[in-house]
Amino acid sequence: MTPGAKFRAALAQEKPLQVIGAICAYHALLARRVGFRALYLSGGGVAAGSLGMPDLGISTLEDVLTDARRITDVCDLPLLVDVDTGFGASAFNVARTTRSLIKCGAAAMHIEDQVGAKRCGHRPGKELVSTAEMCDRIKAAVDARSDPDFVVMARTDALASEGLERAVERARAYVAAGADMIFPEAMTRLEMYRSFAGAVGAPVLANITEFGQTPLYTLEELRSAEVSIALYPLSAFRAMNRAALAVYDAVRKSGTQKDVVALMQTRDELYDFLNYHAYEQKLDALFSKEKSS
Repeated sequence: MTPGAKFRAALAQEKPLQVIGAICAYHALLARRVGFRALYLSGGGVAAGSLGMPDLGISTLEDVLTDARRITDVCDLPLLVDVDTGFGASAFNVARTTRSLIKCGAAAMHIEDQVGAKRCGHRPGKELVSTAEMCDRIKAAVDARSDPDFVVMARTDALASEGLERAVERARAYVAAGADMIFPEAMTRLEMYRSFAGAVGAPVLANITEFGQTPLYTLEELRSAEVSIALYPLSAFRAMNRAALAVYDAVRKSGTQKDVVALMQTRDELYDFLNYHAYEQKLDALFSKEKSS
């Protein structure tokens, strides 16, 4: 089963499908252990976590592919990847992005209708390309995929500048252009998702990101609005950052980490998730063979 087929199978098994953000390969292993069926690599997460830069279209395709490969190399959960506006102005750039993601083992991608100099979806000042230009991006992605099950998801940021009706119109056009699923960004009311779900005839994603425009709806609430995917893009990353800052501050001020050890994962826990001892046993076995020969 291809990664794309795995993503579609997960969608059929769970509604809404919870897709959790993993900022790195180790977090992917943590998420798999607790039972998630799909993972997400955030563009904003790549920018902040890997580059120390804001989510303003600064990161490149190679930056995203590096983090995606690291996740897919160690974790078999299907991975949805944020590709911003496609990493280039032409259809050829979008096609290259699509092919590269499939080669690195990703299951799905979402591409948005902002201009190249994009902004975070929950910030003001977003500018959009025309519906026709976005449809061209979608067509280029669909045409380029070597795996027909690889998911091409269309994100629209139109609510803030064009209103709900126009955003739904755009989404309908994107599905007609070949988008498999729709990601309406920065929704402010639950019934907005129901409007998309009833109009587009494709699975709809709700971005349940903290500190943004969208309330933190429960799964039951999202299910009632016919949402198919619940995305939590950076929840663990935000918690990790707060914990790291607390540790740095404590060590700097106190000269010891004793007061924050309770915040930490133990060495045994780390080794458990990494399957460390199995690697060690393999190493011992190899060295034993070398010695005996």
